Amino acid sequence: MPEVYEYRHTVTFAETNLVGNVYFTNHVRWQGAARELFLRDHAPTVLDDLRDGLALVTVYTHVDYFRELEAFDRVVVAMRLEELVQNRIALGFEYFHEGPRGRELVARGRQGVAAMTRAGGELIPVPVPAELSRALGTYASADGAGRGSR
Repeated sequence: MPEVYEYRHTVTFAETNLVGNVYFTNHVRWQGAARELFLRDHAPTVLDDLRDGLALVTVYTHVDYFRELEAFDRVVVAMRLEELVQNRIALGFEYFHEGPRGRELVARGRQGVAAMTRAGGELIPVPVPAELSRALGTYASADGAGRGSR
């Protein structure tokens, strides 16, 4: 099994709906949190690039839900690189409920990101920054798709 980047989260009441289960959009927020913390932990110079005009634009996101979560559930969001080609990154996510019986898969997702730069009020495609490409390579999917050409 390839290495994954893990984001751990405890569900709060603010993330639940009137019925008491986690509102579905929070899974997408957790994808964003995993992605941002990955940058902090493994590609910190990309944070400076973001201040200097780089944009990592989310072009799509998807989540399949298998089981509901509730307030105070502990969730592990496991992120891995599925594909990196030119300026495009595809990330895979697995959401696990972590409890006394171990981990249970509760959702699976995917997110596409494009590396762009701001120029003259427009977004222009640029290659994925080298530091980010190297860092993501450690977390490539088992089939090697994550090692696409740049």
